[in-house]
Amino acid sequence: MCYKNTDMRIEQLYTKCLAEAAYFIESEGEIAVIDPLREVQPYVDLAKEWNGEIKYIFETHFHADFVSGHVDLAKRTGAKIVYGPTAKTNFETIIAEDNQEFKVGKITIKVLHTPGHTPESVTYLLIDENGKESAIFTGDTLFLGDVGRPDLAIKGDLTQYDLAGMLFDSLRNRLMVLPDSLIVYPGHGAGSSCGKSMSSETVGTLGEQKQTNYALRADMTRAEFIKEVTEGILPPPQYFPKNAMMNKNGYESIDEVISKGNTALSVDEVKRLIQDGVLILDVRNQDEYIKGSIPQSLFIGLNGTFAMWVGALIENINQPIVLVVPEGKEEETVMRLARVGYDNCVGYLNGGMQSWVESGESIETIESVTAESIASKIDSLPILDVRKPGEYEAEHLENAEHVALDFMLDDLGDLKPNNPYYVHCAGGYRSVIAISLLKQKGFKNLIDIAGGFGAIKKAGIPTTDFVCSSKK
Repeated sequence: MCYKNTDMRIEQLYTKCLAEAAYFIESEGEIAVIDPLREVQPYVDLAKEWNGEIKYIFETHFHADFVSGHVDLAKRTGAKIVYGPTAKTNFETIIAEDNQEFKVGKITIKVLHTPGHTPESVTYLLIDENGKESAIFTGDTLFLGDVGRPDLAIKGDLTQYDLAGMLFDSLRNRLMVLPDSLIVYPGHGAGSSCGKSMSSETVGTLGEQKQTNYALRADMTRAEFIKEVTEGILPPPQYFPKNAMMNKNGYESIDEVISKGNTALSVDEVKRLIQDGVLILDVRNQDEYIKGSIPQSLFIGLNGTFAMWVGALIENINQPIVLVVPEGKEEETVMRLARVGYDNCVGYLNGGMQSWVESGESIETIESVTAESIASKIDSLPILDVRKPGEYEAEHLENAEHVALDFMLDDLGDLKPNNPYYVHCAGGYRSVIAISLLKQKGFKNLIDIAGGFGAIKKAGIPTTDFVCSSKK
């Protein structure tokens, strides 16, 4: 998405895997980048394409769900990193004052301190060359349809309710008083764990949000706001605080991370590394993984929300990782791991699974059945539903046991390793992740329901919702 007029250009660089939006703003050959991802080369290339020079790197807050590219980009370009009031970093930074203004060509970017998601959170107000307020870059303060969760930066005596109160004030006193015509450029869209009900749209207007966003209701009291934004928040993924610390303290150069991870390893080298405790991460399509994988490998396919599941399920962010990856996707995979701080990829299996099989090494397979083939007996089968709590509560199989993949590392419920389980998610991606994870924990008799709950519904198998099942 690109916006242009005579004095500026705005490019939204949206990454679906993280549901994250970075922004590239140019005026008179000067460029500002807002909330860049870890890989910096695309920004350098775009600046060259636009015949401009990156002057500022504006950060809306200390991100928890990804590692920003601010440190590397500043080193590569000489641009200044800007954070909002109260931020403290271990690298050279401009800590902006509230209402401080920065010139980028003919336009002005004004800092609005909007604490609540985090104490240092800011919104950047763009003012055009005629002095007209044109757009706001809201980071995780305001999304389309939602606001940022207030439970990620709790320190000392500060609670999520304190932060929610700050967010209420920030929205009412700093943002809702701005013109309805302002374009809203948020930091995330649907799928991010930084909110709970974001729109799939990634650009809107402030006027639209005042009309449709539950958190901006004009008649909402402070107490009502605090209650609504703190209810129903799932616990944050375990990697969030680790990414926030990397963003605050700095990190290894992305070039070094890629050089180390983009290393071809022989079968014998991989076997030795397995003995040393390396994690085998298989990122192929789930159908390929089902047909054959390295024993005890973890499956998280590139074709899904890869980075989010890596962050949720690999507890040790410094865990040495060896990849089983489709040919040509090696460097991309290392980069996508680095986006969420997993910088210790030590290489990939040269030749992929084919080389492993041709070497005569053992493989594991997963039994997969269609919903139609088990429809007549599904009431008597041990079903394991690994979808999110909200999905399960909306509709599920009556006899299903529910253990959300998001929390499987911490809570396996009453699952027993020697019992059989027919596992499903919504479409087949998460169920295979869950099976690979459970196999690592000693579960042996796991069967995948191909196509997940979608296939179950299509087969006409009766389901129930949480209300109905709770009454029984």
